[in-house]
Amino acid sequence: MWKEFKEFAVKGNVIDLAVAVVVGASFGSIVTSLVENIITPLIGILMNGVDFSGFKYTVGDAEVLYGNFIQSVFDFIIVAFSIFIFIRVLMKLKLKKEEEEVKKKTRQEKLLTEIRDLLKKTTKK
Repeated sequence: MWKEFKEFAVKGNVIDLAVAVVVGASFGSIVTSLVENIITPLIGILMNGVDFSGFKYTVGDAEVLYGNFIQSVFDFIIVAFSIFIFIRVLMKLKLKKEEEEVKKKTRQEKLLTEIRDLLKKTTKK
């Protein structure tokens, strides 16, 4: 059983998952910082400093803090949109790089293409 566990633990999938978790956590702190320190203040300026977290409804001794929920939903939308834009930019850069790599042909590839074409011509005759 120990041997099977060691084989499982050192498989690429487990290590890849561990790396993904660490990178994901770091990325999460970057996104949180982006939202808290840049995007939210800018939106606050545009909305004249509206903060939903103070909205509440009191029933007897209990307080229903629906403003916190609204603020959390609003923060989620900002985070989700920020991640969407970031991933979209990354994907465009990645696609652009891949297109450039496809367009570039090495000298060797060009020569091989010429040789192939010459061979096709000579075998048809």
